[in-house]
Amino acid sequence: MNMNSNEQVRQALKTSFSRRSFGRIASVVGAASALPILNEAALAQLSSIGRIPADAIKINANENPLGPSAEALEIMHKFTPLAGRYLYEETFDFVKTIAEQEGVKPDYVRPYGGSSLPLHHVVMAYTSPEKSLVTADPGYEAAYRAAQTVGAKYHLVPLMKDAGYKHDVKAMYEKDPNAGVYYICNPNNPSGTVTPMNEIEWLVGKLKADQILVLDEAYIHLADIPFGSPLVAADKNVVILRTFSKLYGMAGLRAGFAMARPDLLAKFTKWNSGALPVTAMVGAHVSIKNAKLVPERREIIRNVREDVFNFLDKKGYSYIPSVSNKFMLDVKMPAKDFAAKMASHKIYVGRAWPAMPTLSRISVGTKEEMAKFKEALPKVMG
Repeated sequence: MNMNSNEQVRQALKTSFSRRSFGRIASVVGAASALPILNEAALAQLSSIGRIPADAIKINANENPLGPSAEALEIMHKFTPLAGRYLYEETFDFVKTIAEQEGVKPDYVRPYGGSSLPLHHVVMAYTSPEKSLVTADPGYEAAYRAAQTVGAKYHLVPLMKDAGYKHDVKAMYEKDPNAGVYYICNPNNPSGTVTPMNEIEWLVGKLKADQILVLDEAYIHLADIPFGSPLVAADKNVVILRTFSKLYGMAGLRAGFAMARPDLLAKFTKWNSGALPVTAMVGAHVSIKNAKLVPERREIIRNVREDVFNFLDKKGYSYIPSVSNKFMLDVKMPAKDFAAKMASHKIYVGRAWPAMPTLSRISVGTKEEMAKFKEALPKVMG
């Protein structure tokens, strides 16, 4: 077959959706035209920029260039020859370990390939033309894009600029006290800032029986802050999302999970089908059993991030302090223009948000990658 890998993926996606699931999914949520999240372009990550030069620096997608841990690489290599089998039991074991670590029963955990798909599904399930979504501005766009697919309204509430760019939970609630979903990414994407747990708990305390909080903890391992797991263990109306794409360095392997009361899970996991990649499941499983991995990697990323911040401070550049693997840099020009200029130096940075048109999201790469970023930045900024 004389097609490159990207073309093979596109053809596979077309075949999969047309023959196996498109009709079934469409019958649940409406006509095909109402499902933009399922088309080819939308299936790609929002930060996809296509093929770039081999020697370029890619700090645009909040990836972890450290990649999977040594233990994960070893066990994935071991299981690759066995991948002719579905090996569901490996996923079951993965779920059991997560449940034990998070203090919930196994039926409170549902595995996924990353956390984007459950985010789409939970928003689609709990919003409608009568039930809105309330989220931060700027925030991760996938949430409100999912709301659009079911004809739901969405409300964007500005982060609190004078309070460390945290979520304004009271303003979020007041925006629509009858919303179906309140979405908080903590630490936030793109700002990398934290909303205190007591404020999240305040919002949870306001929820009615038909309302939920989606607490996206994709970046939680990068910050030394409390997990939201106790809220789920206490049977609150909370759905927590986690992924192995960030600190664990498994973005290209796709592993993650949703965690909530079984009745909450049942409303959106009904759209799941099929086995998950066994390599991702065993890699994620061995990763969470390594107690040293999170603190070690958190320190590595923090040290590189703080070194960049020291550089920015010395140069007098403005940015939003972050505790994550990305930060927002004020580039004093349209962020899209800045991205184009950096690309001319083979440095690929993140996308822009309308709420902050002159701020560019910069992912934290390796020490060597960020050294090249620091070299190119003054040339572009003038």
